[in-house]
Amino acid sequence: MGSLHNGHMALINTSREENQTLAATIFVNPTQFNDDDDFTRYPRDIKTDLSLLEEAGVDIAFTPTLEEMYPPGITTFVDVGQLGDILEGKYRPGHFKGVATIVTKIISISRPTRVYFGQKDAQQCAVVKKINRDLHLGTEIVIVPTIRDSDGLALSSRNLYLSSDDKKAATTLYRSLCLSRTLWDHGENNTEKIKNKMAELIHTEPLASIDYISIANTETLEEVNSITGPSLVSLAVWIGETRLIDNITLCPIIET
Repeated sequence: MGSLHNGHMALINTSREENQTLAATIFVNPTQFNDDDDFTRYPRDIKTDLSLLEEAGVDIAFTPTLEEMYPPGITTFVDVGQLGDILEGKYRPGHFKGVATIVTKIISISRPTRVYFGQKDAQQCAVVKKINRDLHLGTEIVIVPTIRDSDGLALSSRNLYLSSDDKKAATTLYRSLCLSRTLWDHGENNTEKIKNKMAELIHTEPLASIDYISIANTETLEEVNSITGPSLVSLAVWIGETRLIDNITLCPIIET
């Protein structure tokens, strides 16, 4: 959605290495916002973005207008069902209906061999994989690891909203995720115990307020009681007036 940072550039660089022709889309999609104010204030800097894309060797920049993507009279949208109603979908009703619709449109227009998404938006990745499979869109979905600052904060366009104090407080997200990995490494498989310890850490930060902490199956995103297979540890936390998300994956070795 623009306001490009090194996380976006990692997607571009990976794609540049693996493909002959590279296209990038910039479109702040209104249908995935459930708050008009959030949509209005979302950071936009198309001139700088296009310059960065050109420097990175992008061949095509697709920057459609709102009217092009949502012409008058449009009534068709993509609904991914339960997968879009949990976690982020619970707190942002209709968000993944908007995501699924715009991704379907862009893939249908561009017909790419591969499409690249960042792991930071893990639920979005799961949704995109599902629509690609269910609707036979015929592309390959490539997930690129999350890019972080030196202090562990996941790069996000929304980080522009954070003050210096907010940024320090925001590191609690990644520290709590690292705690989950440490607990798991030391033999703790009970997800409620892990989530409680994560919450205790986050609550030590006065600027932080938790929306959710989840430990779920990486494919279905259904909550699990014990970590016995690949599990996504994800969370959404308010830092002051800014809502941030982050995640890591725990992958137990399955004996055969």
